[in-house]
Amino acid sequence: MNNPIWVMTSAFPQLTLEEVIGKTKEIGAQGMELCVFRRDGTRQDHVATHLDYDHFTRDDAQKLLDRLSAENLRISLGAYDNMIGGDPAQRVKNQNHILKLIRIAHLLGGDANDIVVGTFVGFDHDLAKQDGGFEKNLLRYKEIFEPIVRYAESLGVTLVYENCPMEGWQPATAMDTYNNLPCCLAARKLMYALIPSRAHAETYDPSHDVWQHIDPTDVLLQSDFSRIRRIHIKGTRNFPNDAASIHWGRLFPQQTVSADLAKAAGVPLPANEWDRHHYEPRVPGFGGSDSMDWARFLETLMAKGYAYPFSIENEGCNSSHTGNMGATVQGFKAAVLNTAPVVWPLTENGYEFDVSQLKPLAPAAASDIPVVTMEQL
Repeated sequence: MNNPIWVMTSAFPQLTLEEVIGKTKEIGAQGMELCVFRRDGTRQDHVATHLDYDHFTRDDAQKLLDRLSAENLRISLGAYDNMIGGDPAQRVKNQNHILKLIRIAHLLGGDANDIVVGTFVGFDHDLAKQDGGFEKNLLRYKEIFEPIVRYAESLGVTLVYENCPMEGWQPATAMDTYNNLPCCLAARKLMYALIPSRAHAETYDPSHDVWQHIDPTDVLLQSDFSRIRRIHIKGTRNFPNDAASIHWGRLFPQQTVSADLAKAAGVPLPANEWDRHHYEPRVPGFGGSDSMDWARFLETLMAKGYAYPFSIENEGCNSSHTGNMGATVQGFKAAVLNTAPVVWPLTENGYEFDVSQLKPLAPAAASDIPVVTMEQL
């Protein structure tokens, strides 16, 4: 029981890598899930770019590993975009970007240093409108990701999918909010059946199941536990009794009609594309409770032998969403302390990470390798 607790760097888009390292140390965390989004990408929310992905060399990898060793920190990489749907030109750019991150992870030692690459899968809504649209999305996933996973496997790198539905990735006028294929356990199991390779796994974020009225601990117990390589620490506070949930129910997303008609009828409407499922994001342990039993969830993970990092994804309405750096750092610190009693040993100083058990980092890859594209795969 000595799991590292990390920060996800999407909360620090304005900071340099060196500044993020400083904040990570101040927070009392042991590593960073480094966000490395495309600088020319279409996403506007929760994005950051903390590595120069276009000019990263083997020498850069060794320098970064040396810096991490000096600070007793560890990292993974991540960029979260639509890989199988949306605008075709952007889709290919997203795929090629993930290939760049897989290359960088390889240069940094890959699985030898537990440096995984986090991603979304996304969703093709044109396929979804057809009969059998969900299975067609699964087959599209297999078509696109099979060569990506094969490439990662050849370089000793693991790709991990996050289960966020990205409910705001369609306009508030869309009927549904299913925008990322692996957002439910059934989809993830089907994905692994389609591509049996061990070079892909998952980042499980329990908050996304909480607002879908599922107990995340039950999901853990039904999952292929060997596929869970990261856990996101992020909370959700559900609003089961607000006017929107009472009027629209909680089985389907809140819908949009004419504002004049809604006003005449006395019916609430979503404020924006993200305001459709009657909840708000929280930071566990900061400013009140959320709608999840964190003790049961963390204790179940430990009992099942989870040995990987916890990454705090700070999207708290009272923390990173305030735009205030002090509140953002406070939220991270609170989440560390909220998690520590279950995942760190108890010492004379309280619960603290045992840095002496930190595995030394393996050196960078023996030689540089060129960037590849989907067309080449």
